[in-house]
Amino acid sequence: MALNIKDIQAPVAGEMEAFELKFRSFMKSNVMLLDKIMNYIVKRKGKQIRPMFVFLTAKTCGLVTEATYRGAALIELLHTATLVHDDVVDDANYRRGFFSVNALWKNKIAVLVGDYLLSRGLLLSIENNDFELLRIVSTAVREMSEGELLQIEKARRLDITEEVYFEIIRQKTASLIASCCAVGACSAHASEGVIEQARQFGEKVGIAFQIKDDLFDYGNDEIGKPVGIDIKEKKMTLPLIFALNKASWSDKRHIIDLIKNQSEKPRKVAEVIDFVKKSGGIEYATQVMHTYHSDAMQILHSFPESVFKTALGQLVTFTIERTK
Repeated sequence: MALNIKDIQAPVAGEMEAFELKFRSFMKSNVMLLDKIMNYIVKRKGKQIRPMFVFLTAKTCGLVTEATYRGAALIELLHTATLVHDDVVDDANYRRGFFSVNALWKNKIAVLVGDYLLSRGLLLSIENNDFELLRIVSTAVREMSEGELLQIEKARRLDITEEVYFEIIRQKTASLIASCCAVGACSAHASEGVIEQARQFGEKVGIAFQIKDDLFDYGNDEIGKPVGIDIKEKKMTLPLIFALNKASWSDKRHIIDLIKNQSEKPRKVAEVIDFVKKSGGIEYATQVMHTYHSDAMQILHSFPESVFKTALGQLVTFTIERTK
């Protein structure tokens, strides 16, 4: 039976409800325009996977404290700030089916809103002496920026090795989920060793999560997602890297030329997708994803048994079995 996110959330449903109210109060502002935009941002929230990782990890390691709520809010504030800025950088008009902040209020306002969210997060931590939580989350934001820049630098040359690919996704995606788990453990007053274990667990989950995302680019009948977006954006993902590594010199040159110079043509994108599928790139990436999944579960096994630990395991499975 497919896992339902509501069922997985059940052991921390009370905390998640309380978090939503606290989060709204943390975002409050005296400026009417800002308040209007904050309300809009809160309204279009997704599945709340990040706070779930924070609360489930906290309860797996001990008890949820006030610091857990602040830690979850800090992650959401800083992450939302990076998304608002990302939409400006990408000139994106939509996020999760809603208009982006820059589409509704223009770039200048969006950049200032991102700055506001960032400062709210920093102040929330400083005012409550949550310096360790601030260190964990700020490290993740730094890594996310570095990963994004590393990807941009490599996209120009299309010469990414698997090693560089894993470094990019470790920084870009996995560091955020790793920080959710580390914040959960830290806020529950776990030992340094346990916090590090939680962080590593989150990192493995994050890498598996990103590979799953990469696989969506090659088609998923269930959601009818437009395929080939990564190829159009000249992003080198694991299925493609594997296929290119296996290819003959002439095939490799041909495919790289298609991505570099003709990726706006749907027919050419379809050719690249076909090449990756025939080379076994999909199977290979799926296998690597499952390895990271089982590594994460291995780390999770070392934690004491509880309904929270079980839900955390289900959440991991949900992230790699999701259809969107």
